[in-house]
Amino acid sequence: MVRQRVERKLAAVLIADVAGYSRLMELDEEETHRRLSMLQRELVGTRINQHQGRIIKTTGDGAFVEFVSVVNAVRCAVEIQRRMKERNATVPEDRRIEFRIGVSLGDVIVEPNDIYGDGINVAARLEALADPGGICISHTAYDQVRDKIPYPFVDRGEHKLKNISRPVRVYALSAEAVAALPAFPSTSEAPGSSYRKRPAVLAACVAGILLITGGLWFGIKSARAPQSAPDSSRISIVVLPFVNLGGNSAQDYFADAITEGLTTALSRVKGAFVIARSTAFTYKAKGVDVKQVGRELGVRYALEGSAQYGSGKVRVNAQLIDTETGTHIWAEQFDADRSDLLEMQDDIVIRLSRALSLQFVDVRLGRAMRTRPGNLEAQDLALHCLSSLIRTTDLEAIGSCRRAIQLDSGNALALSLSAFATIYPVFISQSDNPKDAVKMADELASWALAADPNLSGGHVAKGMVLMAQGRHEEAIAEAEKSLDLNPSAIDGYLVIGVANNFLARPDRSLEVTERAIRRSPRDPFLSGLYQVRSEAFFILRQDDNAIESARRSLALASYRDPYTSLILISASALSGQRAQAGDELKAYLADDRAKSKTIAQFQTQQLSLASNAGWLTYNARFADGLRRVGFPE
Repeated sequence: MVRQRVERKLAAVLIADVAGYSRLMELDEEETHRRLSMLQRELVGTRINQHQGRIIKTTGDGAFVEFVSVVNAVRCAVEIQRRMKERNATVPEDRRIEFRIGVSLGDVIVEPNDIYGDGINVAARLEALADPGGICISHTAYDQVRDKIPYPFVDRGEHKLKNISRPVRVYALSAEAVAALPAFPSTSEAPGSSYRKRPAVLAACVAGILLITGGLWFGIKSARAPQSAPDSSRISIVVLPFVNLGGNSAQDYFADAITEGLTTALSRVKGAFVIARSTAFTYKAKGVDVKQVGRELGVRYALEGSAQYGSGKVRVNAQLIDTETGTHIWAEQFDADRSDLLEMQDDIVIRLSRALSLQFVDVRLGRAMRTRPGNLEAQDLALHCLSSLIRTTDLEAIGSCRRAIQLDSGNALALSLSAFATIYPVFISQSDNPKDAVKMADELASWALAADPNLSGGHVAKGMVLMAQGRHEEAIAEAEKSLDLNPSAIDGYLVIGVANNFLARPDRSLEVTERAIRRSPRDPFLSGLYQVRSEAFFILRQDDNAIESARRSLALASYRDPYTSLILISASALSGQRAQAGDELKAYLADDRAKSKTIAQFQTQQLSLASNAGWLTYNARFADGLRRVGFPE
């Protein structure tokens, strides 16, 4: 009998766990889950990717990660702990999330989706020995990093570890020692970086950008080459290899990473048929006729582009082409700093994905209207509704969604958009009947999620309903589900920003809206993000900033949003700009969309949305500003 060969390799292993996790969950289960989910998504996953790590497993409070380099593993551990120290600076001690981290280097058995061996066991035992906020590494790891990175590990001597036959010498870095370290060099410039030498590793890191929330993470969603021509009702696309215009072939990896990351991101778009990257890369460095590509692969659209370095910046150009006609449907140029290479690529991929997903609505709608004018079915009506809302944000456009629901009561897109349109006036304190609106929106959002639990817009609509019901933390969790399903869903960030304002946490609101604007700087919903920022600045009593953001919001909107106008009126009056406030008040009172014509009407709706002390103080000051300019009582 021939014994099957076991594959083995030398690997660096990092294991992280939350100290006192059970205690934190007992104190406040929902808040702990929300904060940990945000940390996993925004900090831990990002740093692991930057240091070329691969997550093997996640648990509710920890992660098991493999690295090709122990230097990278230790750097990653130190950077995570350093960032955690900064984040915890303003958090009460009994509420702090603090990681223990263990790192080892050892021989492991390799399986397709897992690794086994003493190296993993040692890392787990070292994690348990680490102080909260600290790191413990094995002597084998220490021997490799001691002359390469200047971290002051302390020799804690030999320890007898459970289920490990021999004693292991342990080296520790305390939380205090981590905090005292100098600023980190950029990962892309770090000594010994292997990015340029291993372009395939970098491409894999970008394509597998981890979006971790509550233990759930998305890796590469497999795309398949077509067995036959895809359904013509679906969006079918190939991302052709982006061209490196920098003139240095060593930088080809960046263009390849953009190509692969876009393929992955677009494969998550519901209803999209995306050609696998392995097929797409067969066209690399070849002069291609997009019409021929379309025929060969059976796709309607091709995305092509280029990437170029220069003066610390990266420029990416992208074009969407109709393979049937060869015409350019959409083109965009993106510029970004090179200071944080992987994070920058993540931003570009998400911004491109966002722009493309919006363009697809118009492309598909236009095609449907050309081929079946006067006979649009439910989904085409829903797309028409979405396209109108994207373009105008005028809620009167919801009529096509109502017709879609009449044709198909299970159309999730139409249901979620209708829920949004029904609940939105409640948030800007302009609803004729808030109680009935909340009830109807709740039913619509619930029906949408019942029809399609993976529709990101359904979770956004549900989050807005939860906010109107005063369940703001639950609303944030619902919005985070939306971002898990679609990282380019900017309206998910919008919900998180609004909820944090209701909870009188304006700093968090400003942080999340800034991130959203950075990721989609030309987003159709940009006016809403600036409205949220204006409210946050008002809560902080930064009236000049509130006025500036309100003006930006109104300038970007297709019509004057009543709530933004009220912020502008009150903030202007409070800052002594009576003439400007008076002009804005006249325009507001003459606006048919403005339903709250008295302070009493406005405050009744405002105070129904939240009842905490910060929100009450904000609204008292809001009303004071309106009174100063003569707003009717």
